[in-house]
Amino acid sequence: MSQRDHTHMRQRLAQKTAQILLDSGTRDFKAAKQKAAQQLGATDTKSLPNNAEIELALSEYQRIFRSTSQPEHLSRLREIAIEAMRFLSDFKPRLVGSVLSGTADQHSIIRIHLFADTVESIGFYLLDNKIPHELGERRLKVGVDQYQLYSTYEFVVDEVRVELVVFLPKQKKIPLSPVDGKVMKRADITEVEELLNLSS
Repeated sequence: MSQRDHTHMRQRLAQKTAQILLDSGTRDFKAAKQKAAQQLGATDTKSLPNNAEIELALSEYQRIFRSTSQPEHLSRLREIAIEAMRFLSDFKPRLVGSVLSGTADQHSIIRIHLFADTVESIGFYLLDNKIPHELGERRLKVGVDQYQLYSTYEFVVDEVRVELVVFLPKQKKIPLSPVDGKVMKRADITEVEELLNLSS
């Protein structure tokens, strides 16, 4: 396969993977990539796009095929995120993920990083405010072949799932993005409000 054919196949695979991700409602890039390769008969692993290429295709697909519904839904998610961040302001909330990057859709979770001395302090705060929630865990990459487990709390606001990832004082490393492998982007309330105003 020529270099030109490789490039063309990578683009097709990125577009197909983006479509699969949007249709399935997940952000499992690896599984979607494998499914796309199978559907397009791409046996050459050199042609597989990286996650950043898929994220770009995802954004492009939404711009073309969901030009009205996606921006409206994204604004709604950001409004809910701001509301949640104000409620959790004592824990220095930071928005991360697709709601921050702008590729969120109707299946997306609002993901917020919180900072606390203990995991329990978040749980007590939710209980005191009568917020039904579930406790869980999330494994995030913090370095080359390095992963760390973080406690999470999940609750629902207006049928939208909100996941709080708790960072303790000893967990100072900012996790790496599953999209580009760089340090994960985080935004405080002011930055999210600015994003919402720009899109309004």
